[in-house]
Amino acid sequence: MSRPLKIGISCYASVGGSGIVATELGLALAERGHEVHFITASVPFRVTQGQERVWVHTVEMLDYPLFEYPPYTLALAVKMHQVASFHGLDLLHVHYAIPHAASAILASQMGSRRIPVVTTLHGTDITLVGTHPSYHRITRWSIEQSDRVTAVSDFLAAETRRIFHTDKKIRTLPNFVDTERFRPRADCPQRARFATPQQHILLHASNFRPVKRALSLVDILAGLAERERVVLLLAGDGPELVGLEYRARELGLGGRVRLLGPWERIEELLPVADLYLQPSEHESFGLAALEAMSCGVPVLITQRGGPPEFVRDGENGYLLEPADTGAWIARCDALLADASLRQRIGQAGRATAVADYALPAVVGRYERLFAELMQSKVD
Repeated sequence: MSRPLKIGISCYASVGGSGIVATELGLALAERGHEVHFITASVPFRVTQGQERVWVHTVEMLDYPLFEYPPYTLALAVKMHQVASFHGLDLLHVHYAIPHAASAILASQMGSRRIPVVTTLHGTDITLVGTHPSYHRITRWSIEQSDRVTAVSDFLAAETRRIFHTDKKIRTLPNFVDTERFRPRADCPQRARFATPQQHILLHASNFRPVKRALSLVDILAGLAERERVVLLLAGDGPELVGLEYRARELGLGGRVRLLGPWERIEELLPVADLYLQPSEHESFGLAALEAMSCGVPVLITQRGGPPEFVRDGENGYLLEPADTGAWIARCDALLADASLRQRIGQAGRATAVADYALPAVVGRYERLFAELMQSKVD
């Protein structure tokens, strides 16, 4: 970069993948000398106090009786405009199309100086929310009005073009992982909290929406040959957890299914697992799986969507049809019975994360995109 930039970032401040990627990207950009302003509803997950060159601006909402649903999109646009004007932001980088891209474009047009907008698409903003008739046109407009558009996988870029019939250039900038922080750990003191030395640990982390198919994890556990020696850890929070807990009790597995809630330092939890499972209906990428791979944990993940772009079946992980519970059970049984196979797959997954998805390389690609955008505005 020719000079440090002042960058506004908006995202969902939650444990979901889009919020985590946006936050980690912002923190990494700040470490590289850029000034980063998070403009969000609340303090983003993984942001802590006192980080140099990092500011958090939360959106103020008006509680007015005529507003049946407070217009967050408009309040966010105003906050973006205020922060951009006061701090002299060079660009707005928004994660998840609705409402962040629409708000950014409104904010960009409010003042005398138009602020460039970069929109990063993450998945359900396109495949679920964006396809709904209430949001299809505004999503398409937001994409086409953005100065630059990126997607986290080739799959998502193709789906965006197909769903919205747009010729907008969409660049694939994949999710990334801090391979120094997410690494294998020979000594995992956390493990003793959840299992005995004779037990195996399965792990899943998500926001537990229906698309994650987390309920099927209990059925997989129930079908394992040595289920009495297996513990299932579930990190995160979401609407499916109540049904999942009920299903576990129904099958007599309540004592071997542990609901951990949101786990802030997930890099300390992932290495305790023997296997990481993600049986989603589809994934646009699968950030948690990449983080598990970086920790040397064998990953079993849906074959639908973006995962085949970084998981090679039988080499550095396993790709499975999400609804084929029998296949998930068989693959878990084979891996749990063979420590050397688990080690080989885990090492190959770690090598992939380090070689192709390490934080410095991908963040550098974002920096080059921003530099190109700023140069185009000068020209």
